[in-house]
Amino acid sequence: MQVCHGKAAPLRRLRPDDWVIYYSPSTAFRGKDRLQSLTAIGRVATGDPYTFDMGNGFIPWRRDVRWLTAREHPIAPLLKRLDLTADRQHWGYQLRYGLIEIGERDRQIIADAMAAE
Repeated sequence: MQVCHGKAAPLRRLRPDDWVIYYSPSTAFRGKDRLQSLTAIGRVATGDPYTFDMGNGFIPWRRDVRWLTAREHPIAPLLKRLDLTADRQHWGYQLRYGLIEIGERDRQIIADAMAAE
């Protein structure tokens, strides 16, 4: 996984077996389409963050994750059910931070919606 434009600090806060859920506002970085979907779910693997050379001088930090088989799911049908987004008109703003903690209840609702195995 890679978060926050390749910064190491957020990845260092994670521990093995922590859950990771990816929210994708668009299909491509800085895209103009509105995908607004939950696109991946998994658990942080054992090991430390490491750098990866993507070319053109961009060397972001990454962390290994054991991704689950799951299907992409739009977030809109879940907005009123999730503690993270309930009663928030501007729910997407907090997701801009890149890596945020959510509760176990929200994680289970999302995993069920994504049919995560």
